[in-house]
Amino acid sequence: MLDKKAKEKIIKKFKVHDTDTGSTPVQIAILTEEIKKLTEHLKDHKKDFSSRRGLLKKVAERRQLLHYLYREDKDAHDKIVKSLKLRVIQTAAEKKSIDLLEEEAAEAIKAESEEADILPNA
Repeated sequence: MLDKKAKEKIIKKFKVHDTDTGSTPVQIAILTEEIKKLTEHLKDHKKDFSSRRGLLKKVAERRQLLHYLYREDKDAHDKIVKSLKLRVIQTAAEKKSIDLLEEEAAEAIKAESEEADILPNA
């Protein structure tokens, strides 16, 4: 658990509006700090399996929140990932959607170049 001052500091840094205490970026930032503290604890107490279970739950919850933020607001997702220095792995669905967008862009460019070849120069 984070102490009250640390939590307030995180909220102040990542809040979206003045009265914000629970937006997705704030939750992700708080979970990240809790994960860091639990990781340090587990380095000293290797056999503390209940804390390890709590750590895994927090990591899973943060991953879900990051995925939600990615779907809803990619700019905010990129901003918080960069500011917290997180490593994010793309899911299969995200990779598929990116591949489809790249294919569509390549087809559009190809169609434009073919159309330019057909039209006589004026």
